[in-house]
Amino acid sequence: MLKVLKKIIQYPRLTIGYPAKPLDTEFITGRPCIETAMCTMCGECLRRCPSGAIVADKQSMQMSIQLDKCIFCSLCVDVCPAKAVTMSKEFELAYLGNEVAQKSSKLFGRSLQIREVDAGSCNGCDYEVNGLNNPFNDIERFGIHFVASPRHADMLLVTGTATRNMEQALLKTYEATPEPKLVVAVGACACSGGIFQDSYATKNGIESIIPVNVYVPGCPPRPQAILYGILKALERVK
Repeated sequence: MLKVLKKIIQYPRLTIGYPAKPLDTEFITGRPCIETAMCTMCGECLRRCPSGAIVADKQSMQMSIQLDKCIFCSLCVDVCPAKAVTMSKEFELAYLGNEVAQKSSKLFGRSLQIREVDAGSCNGCDYEVNGLNNPFNDIERFGIHFVASPRHADMLLVTGTATRNMEQALLKTYEATPEPKLVVAVGACACSGGIFQDSYATKNGIESIIPVNVYVPGCPPRPQAILYGILKALERVK
């Protein structure tokens, strides 16, 4: 008994309070941001962007970043001669899909079963998804569990750009998941194809194969960003 009490005192609760409590962003690298007042429209960031995420609007004379394509490499920060691009601390970047109506959390109650699908990723996003189950993030405190079969799932958490070899497997997994179901695209590859877009061996994001409810940009997105996307799909966060 004394040993148990000693460990309780020695090792306090490690699970974070996010999203009820704000996350400490001191060591977080978030989305890139372009300060339009400082931007000279030189186009250097546009030419150097490895995923083609930066676009120039000649009418408004402004540069913008497409988050679904951005791999958060910060190269734009390094090459900008005007120092107009910075990496922010913002990581809650998940957004809803336009084609598929959002389903209410009332359909699933207080529990949610997730089947993760690797549709041809580099495993970077999969490592971050695994982090959701550790004691630090503890996704099960929300009543959310990962299951081994899509037939038991309410949500598909898809990583990767949907390679040709995984296209049929992804479609079959979606069809095997009972209605009502949700789909969350995790990472730039799943959102848009990422750096592999327009390749002969991949699709430009999984929405070309199955409908998507929520997109979580990043390369890879951190566990809290993925958690934010899942809770957004359940309408548990604004």
